[in-house]
Amino acid sequence: MFDRANDLLGANWTLHDLRHTAAYRTARDPQMPLTDVQWVLGHAHLSTTQIYTTPTRSDVIASVLAHHRRRAEHKADPLAAPPSSGYNPDSLRILFGRRP
Repeated sequence: MFDRANDLLGANWTLHDLRHTAAYRTARDPQMPLTDVQWVLGHAHLSTTQIYTTPTRSDVIASVLAHHRRRAEHKADPLAAPPSSGYNPDSLRILFGRRP
């Protein structure tokens, strides 16, 4: 059946390709402990499983863009929480480049 699907799609995927895809997806799931992924894959060393946690270029770009969107929303929020007690707001503004 897998060979027929490859033929219909004009692909040359292997079951090992599917294993890598499943490993990548499960390793990036925040609800799935990496040690569980290691066990499912049968890896003797966690460092072998950690290969699947390396982000792709598009993952990094999406993450950075999301970070900048959150920062822009936070700056625009007039009700942003004040600094925790013990911090001098004037010192924080100077330290982080926001002059009064």
